Amino acid sequence: MFHAAPALETDRLRLRSYRREDFPALVAMWGDPLVMRHVLGRASTEEETWSRLLRYAGLWPLLGYGYWAVEERSTGRFVGDVGFADFRREMTPSFGEAPEAGWVLAAWAHGKGFATEAMRAAHAWSDAHLERAAHTVCMIAPPNTASIGVAIKCGYVDDGRATYKGSEDRLFRRARRERLVP
Repeated sequence: MFHAAPALETDRLRLRSYRREDFPALVAMWGDPLVMRHVLGRASTEEETWSRLLRYAGLWPLLGYGYWAVEERSTGRFVGDVGFADFRREMTPSFGEAPEAGWVLAAWAHGKGFATEAMRAAHAWSDAHLERAAHTVCMIAPPNTASIGVAIKCGYVDDGRATYKGSEDRLFRRARRERLVP
C-alpha cells in the first residue's frame, strides 16, 4: 500500500506528492476559465481548490493510489495534476471499483505533449502496482478533443456515454497491461 505518491520521472517531467505550498499554483490552474471550460464549465473557488488539495492528500493512504503534482524538470514550474481516483460518481453506468484516470494541466502547458507524457508514466506505474484493477476508466466532455487524443494515445477505447451532473460525457476504458518479465 502506498501512503504517498511515489516520485516518477519522465524525460521532461517530475510526478510527485502534493505539498501545501502547491496551493497557489492549484488556485491559479483550477481558477482559470480556459482550463475549466471542459471540466466544470466554470472556474473553481479557492475553497473548492483547497478541498481538492486535501482530497489529493487523502487518496494515497486510503486507496493506495491517487494524484500526482506534475512539474517541469528543467524549471520546477507547476504543470498540473494527473492520476487515479475513486470519486464514487453517481452516474449510470457506474465505474464500479475501477480507478478513474484524470489529468488537468495549466493553460501554459497545453499543446506540449505533457499530458500524454505524464499519463503514460502514471499508467506504467498503475500497470505495475494496481494488480487488482483489470482496467482504468475516464470520462471526457465530447468537445474536449485534446483530452480525447490523450486518452487514445494512452490506450483508452471508447466505452459509451453517460450523463453526469446534467452533462453528457464520453466514457473510455483502458485494460491493464501485464508487465513483461525478462
